[in-house]
Amino acid sequence: MTINRVAVVGAGTMGNGIAHVCALAGLEVVLADSDPDALDRGVATVGRNLERQLSKGRIDAADRDGALERIEPATGLERVGQAVLVVEAVPEIAELKYEIFEQLDRLAPPGAILASNTSSISITAIAARTRRPGKVIGMHFMNPVPVMKLVEVIRGLRTDDDTTEAVMSLSRSLGKVPVEVRDFPGFVSNRILAPMINEAVFALMEGVAEADAIDTVMKLGMNHPMGPLALADLIGLDTCLNILEVLHRELGDDRYRPCPLLRQYVAAGWLGRKSGRGFHDYNRDR
Repeated sequence: MTINRVAVVGAGTMGNGIAHVCALAGLEVVLADSDPDALDRGVATVGRNLERQLSKGRIDAADRDGALERIEPATGLERVGQAVLVVEAVPEIAELKYEIFEQLDRLAPPGAILASNTSSISITAIAARTRRPGKVIGMHFMNPVPVMKLVEVIRGLRTDDDTTEAVMSLSRSLGKVPVEVRDFPGFVSNRILAPMINEAVFALMEGVAEADAIDTVMKLGMNHPMGPLALADLIGLDTCLNILEVLHRELGDDRYRPCPLLRQYVAAGWLGRKSGRGFHDYNRDR
């Protein structure tokens, strides 16, 4: 299967990043979001990130201009009818994803692949909402998408071989390194990462150390490029909470129980970088 036209549903941090790398690789991209303001912000973010790559000499002006021309903004899902691959990148809420996939199944061409950028929700369960479970797969990009090399390719129970190979091949053509994993709560990345972040939040709540100290220990002592609390702020504390809730519910193990302080921060609207405040204060930094 040749994938030359992609639709990305959701223009937020992950969606605009996926549109960015696909357009830069020469694919025609429809970037869809029901919120016109979010769509405008997403397209503007792609433009800024392309300018940053240009200023660092990683692309040239023709690459930048071509990528922007290949992205078509859309406020509805109707344009997915032209796509060979649709990548869903809406918030990590199972019922929302189920609803989106039911719509995509009706609108996308019969042979189109439907992929989810989910970081923890079952691909098998998502696929069951469609009439094409063999064509449904997980395509979990890392944040920030234009920089990070990994794509976790999650094969659901009924995902077929052709779909898996097509997504693995496309990921390589985007300059990524695809790794195939089983459909299991949290897959590999968040099965390991989410509990580490959660334990760092417990350490903060229990007064073991301040946020800066916890992050410094992990950066200098464990050679992590970013501390777990700063990483949670980058991911979004609401997303971290959603992932932990999936792990806790699906695996039934209290080691995945979300820290009460994480719940409190989310309730307060302290979601990390995107809100200006999380475990660190980004308004102050600016």
